[in-house]
Amino acid sequence: MKQTLGLFRSLLLVTLLCSLPIAAQVAVPNTDVLGAHDIGSGRGGVQGPNSNACIYCHAPHRGSSSTPLWNQTLSTQTYGVYSSDTAQNISQPAVNRSSMLCLSCHDGTVAVGQTLAIGTLTMSGNMKSVVGTTLQGSHPFSLQLPLKDASNLVSTLAASHTTKDAAVKLMDNNVECSTCHDVHNQYKDKKTQEFLVRDNANGQLCLACHEVTPRTVNGRDNPLATWTTSIHATSTAQVAPKTVIGNYTTVSEFACSSCHVQHNASGQGLLRKNPNQLTNIDDTSQSCLVCHDGSSNLAQPILNVLAESQKNGHPFANLSNPHTAGEPTVLDRNRHATCADWHSSHAADPTTAFTTTGELRPSQANVSGVRSDGTAVSTATYQYENCLRCHGSSADKQSLVTFGYMPARGLFPGDTLNVLLQFNTTAVSAHPVMRDARNIAQPSLLPTMWDISGQVQSRTMGNRILCTDCHNSDNNREFGGTGPNGPHGSKNDHVLERRYLISSVTAGTFPTGGPGSLITNLAPTPPRDPVSSPYAMCAKCHDLNNIVSNASFAGHGSHINAGVSCSVCHSAHGVPAGSSGVTGQRLVSFDLNVVAPYNGTISYDGSTCTLTCHMWDHKGTSGVPTPH
Repeated sequence: MKQTLGLFRSLLLVTLLCSLPIAAQVAVPNTDVLGAHDIGSGRGGVQGPNSNACIYCHAPHRGSSSTPLWNQTLSTQTYGVYSSDTAQNISQPAVNRSSMLCLSCHDGTVAVGQTLAIGTLTMSGNMKSVVGTTLQGSHPFSLQLPLKDASNLVSTLAASHTTKDAAVKLMDNNVECSTCHDVHNQYKDKKTQEFLVRDNANGQLCLACHEVTPRTVNGRDNPLATWTTSIHATSTAQVAPKTVIGNYTTVSEFACSSCHVQHNASGQGLLRKNPNQLTNIDDTSQSCLVCHDGSSNLAQPILNVLAESQKNGHPFANLSNPHTAGEPTVLDRNRHATCADWHSSHAADPTTAFTTTGELRPSQANVSGVRSDGTAVSTATYQYENCLRCHGSSADKQSLVTFGYMPARGLFPGDTLNVLLQFNTTAVSAHPVMRDARNIAQPSLLPTMWDISGQVQSRTMGNRILCTDCHNSDNNREFGGTGPNGPHGSKNDHVLERRYLISSVTAGTFPTGGPGSLITNLAPTPPRDPVSSPYAMCAKCHDLNNIVSNASFAGHGSHINAGVSCSVCHSAHGVPAGSSGVTGQRLVSFDLNVVAPYNGTISYDGSTCTLTCHMWDHKGTSGVPTPH
């Protein structure tokens, strides 16, 4: 029997070595190419008493009847399998599928050495690679046939059961463990040494099945269509060895493996998670924050997005409200925001220049959005379109105290958090976000925006501004800081780049509180600079000295010098069309939490007001306020 087994092993190894390509034979290491699967040597963590490596898996006689020459006892386990809202064909691995041979050891339910031909062998050590019985964190395999096509798969996978790479094969027209793994050779990929069927540097193994050219299947565009030119596919940033995610060197060399784990992934979508166990952050964002957290996970740390978000930033989605690939463009799930809602990791590129137009920056390439007419689009053109996924007509929005006081506008039918109504082409007046400025020759408008130092004139004032011209990190690179751009977080309310005092009143009933009563946060004769002023956000683009001179409105100087905020009279976004005594010109739409009617009327006719504010009555045509 011993001679027979020795002959069987010799024949198997000779056959294996003779079948290898010439280049691979030259590169075979001095040790047995079985590597960790040479169980007799103990290189895989488990060691058995028989030096014949083949016998632990194969038997020349009396092997499994369902799988010829198989010697290891097969598992009868029922598995938890991968799932997502875009997954297709998922099924339970069957005993007669080739992947069950791998699972008979790697699911951990059957000890190595439970042979059929020679009984139970006494083993020592522990396996280094166990995928377990919950396969939700493993790439799907043993799929339900026939395979179904998808936009991110090569078309031949379902049509003719072939991949783009001859080394990567379907087994009986299915994806099985042996599609990716060569169990008899640990070293085809010299760096990872994970029994792969080919070198996976730059994601070559993954891209044998996953398409990177434009395809549309069942109305869904390929999210990988611009992968090959994206920053994650081309980055030369070096991954620090301490991450222990493999033996490649750069982000581009790791490619898909920079973010995804093929087995035992802890995050949804096979994503990695930040090793620091961040709390209250969804799985999708956790994956991004493995690198974008300012840590030394990259040898050259990149901008710290996590630090910005931990100021007073966009709230991440929680575990009960995750991002999914198939979710609708309009996000009717409050507090859902994830990195993947703003950035496509398969398409994003660094933003190296800041233009005066409102188009998306390269860092947001290929994200979805909502147009100014409310139409959802799979690929947004303008930055505001991406913001409208949540800040438009989506339901269940909330105004949270943590982000600062929210005015109640007089001219505002419907959802007060729907900025689509404030900015679109039907608005009476609006900051030029969704449409070009109608009259850029305003007396107070500066020719260029100030940077956050207040010393450097930055971007030229154009016919459009972006959401991020106001809602941005207080230390963003675009306007002179050192941090990341975008509304990740800010020390200022409402994720604003700079201070913006919003006047409020004490709660109660007039005259001791409530609308019309004394404003509680007055700062008389405030500074007018774009740095320390209570209105620094406005001073970024507007000359406050000009405004105080009453060049555009006779009452500006007295109100500002009394410390009344711009927000009492003006909507920062715009004024939607509606029926009211307030014209809505020049963004005038009073905060009804602060102002009260005078003799039952709140109005503005373009030059004078009728209302009660800060215990003063404004009496319309006279234009002269008097104490109440």
